[in-house]
Amino acid sequence: MNLVEELKWRGMIQDVMPGTEELLAKEMVSGYIGFDPTSNSLHIGSLVPILLLVHLQRAGHKPYALVGGATGMIGDPSFKSEERNLLSEETLQHNLAGIKKQLGKFLDFSSEQPNKAEMVNNYDWFKDFSFLNFIRDVGKHITVNYMMSKDSVRKRLEGDSGMSFTEFTYQLIQGYDFYWLYQNKNCKLQMGGSDQWGNIVTGTELIRRKAGGEAFAFTCPLLTKADGGKFGKTERGNVWLDPEKTSPYQFYQFWLNASDEDATKWIKIFTLLGKAEIDALITEHAAAPHARALQKKLAEEITCFVHSREDYEFAVKASEILFGNAATEVLASLNEKQLLQVMDGVPTAEVAYSTLEAGYDLISFLADTSIFPSKGEAKKMVQAGGIAINKNKLSADKTTVNTADLLQNKYLLVQKGKKNYFLVKAI
Repeated sequence: MNLVEELKWRGMIQDVMPGTEELLAKEMVSGYIGFDPTSNSLHIGSLVPILLLVHLQRAGHKPYALVGGATGMIGDPSFKSEERNLLSEETLQHNLAGIKKQLGKFLDFSSEQPNKAEMVNNYDWFKDFSFLNFIRDVGKHITVNYMMSKDSVRKRLEGDSGMSFTEFTYQLIQGYDFYWLYQNKNCKLQMGGSDQWGNIVTGTELIRRKAGGEAFAFTCPLLTKADGGKFGKTERGNVWLDPEKTSPYQFYQFWLNASDEDATKWIKIFTLLGKAEIDALITEHAAAPHARALQKKLAEEITCFVHSREDYEFAVKASEILFGNAATEVLASLNEKQLLQVMDGVPTAEVAYSTLEAGYDLISFLADTSIFPSKGEAKKMVQAGGIAINKNKLSADKTTVNTADLLQNKYLLVQKGKKNYFLVKAI
């Protein structure tokens, strides 16, 4: 399969400009994607454009990652209902540094190969571009009628909030990015999400009118979840690539909890597994959906890709603690940071360390920490064998809790029934 065929099979192409496939078959092509620096970390919605660049480089072409230091000061209006807040230059520089570091994990920037990846910042060519020069050298080539015809612009103008002149000019600025890269980097291809099609086409039009050249483009579909929810969003918000914003364990859990329909689609998009292996996995999953072979492989591949094999193995171990029959030794092997990652979101309580030193009556402990609403209910559950501390089911002769029970000399993990956990911290 050539690059376009491969991406079509994976469900990663929506619109493609005529002649793009032929260009990619004829020569080594430089292609770019822009990344929005509204945060110092990309999130999993950015993985599709990242993987487009990865596939481009693996096919022997040269990827450019454009970070929008200039466009980030404006905000892309494409299919947004209202105008975004503008970012300060200091915030932008902080965000750009984080994004550059992340992209370096996925693309080869350091080899001596002619198709090594490069990173560019459009602030570098816009910082000294005066307004008068811009409207003279760029604005005169694109008509207002052309700009108004874009769906993203028309929908905003028809809405209640309208559109500022700042946002209206965004497509000219993005179009000029493509023109600048065409002129200075021989970049003939732009890729992006399907919501970017209008902006991308403006770039090819500017190259045609201003440089007399020909440029090409394709876009990928915007992902949605099978249940109609927004892709990449959880109750906590975005799923980030930065392990400090979304822990590797939470990241792993997002993919592991994918529906069958989503996992079948996502394993083609978010992994680099070949067609034969993916087809075999889909067949295996169809024969035994309860085993969740697709979800497990998806979560493994993408956690290793974004984080590391070590982080993946920890995530599996952590999952066993909460959802499997992990031994006490596994729980005890976690350091404090790992323990808090796994227990993030679990109800918490505090007890005085001095009370544990003296030996805390078990039933009083369970009621005082609000794990049970009353001592009577706590006693009933203990007698029924429904309580475990640090994955150890309590025996009938266990009547007190003390400092010897603590994990990291600070925590107690109390399990009530099969699925209810509570993390108690000694202070």
